[in-house]
Amino acid sequence: MDLQLKGKTAFVSGSTQGIGFAIARQLLQEGVSVMINGRNPQKVNEAVDKLKTLVPSGDVKGLAADFSKVTQINDLLHEVRDVDILINNAGIFEPVPFVEITDEKWFEMFEVNVMSGVRLAREVFPKMLSRNWGRIIFISSESAVQIPEEMIHYGMSKTAQLAIARGLAELTKGTGVTVNSVLPGPTESEGVKEFVKQLAASQHKTFEEAEKDFFETARPSSLLRRFSSVDEVASMVTYISSPLASATNGAALRVDGGVVRGIL
Repeated sequence: MDLQLKGKTAFVSGSTQGIGFAIARQLLQEGVSVMINGRNPQKVNEAVDKLKTLVPSGDVKGLAADFSKVTQINDLLHEVRDVDILINNAGIFEPVPFVEITDEKWFEMFEVNVMSGVRLAREVFPKMLSRNWGRIIFISSESAVQIPEEMIHYGMSKTAQLAIARGLAELTKGTGVTVNSVLPGPTESEGVKEFVKQLAASQHKTFEEAEKDFFETARPSSLLRRFSSVDEVASMVTYISSPLASATNGAALRVDGGVVRGIL
């Protein structure tokens, strides 16, 4: 299927690995010129080189910026203001008992996970409206609707993303601009894979056994009964980025393996 994305430009925050990297690769494969991002310049350069190997015909560049530092964000905004597609993927998470979440941790979670997307959208949204075409996508989480008791501040930040995306979508009436959220469930990113490997080793289990235990105890409502792959999440994002998804706007789209028990 031709997703009609050739010639478009995109910025994907937090994209040196995991879901963000997979999104960048799929967009490149569809003929999109992609700017990727990470905090560490060396890792950004390594990711760019890897993408050039995976998609030799792709047009990709890297932009290093830490979304907890406003000065770096301001420099970044000048580079991305004219993109057609904005993927707000940058984010942090940290399991912390509620009573141990300090004010600083609350503000840091909000600053990185929420304000990163706000600042980027504020820069690109008016130009998308003036061109009468654009895509803004927030990579949220199933934790936005099933708040995890072990990291309530993370759940808060993901719920906030849904509110912002829906609010922005209300401002697109009658235009070719759409704003949506995608809600991955447990996904086998590099970080998750390493965590499960360590957990399996400590319990003298195989990766497969540890994965099975995770879905029996931590995510028993999962219908998939395994971790989603980053490509499965990226496929949804790539489609929503395309002109073919023009009737999908203001939506919160789950790629959660059925973890969330609900029909809306």
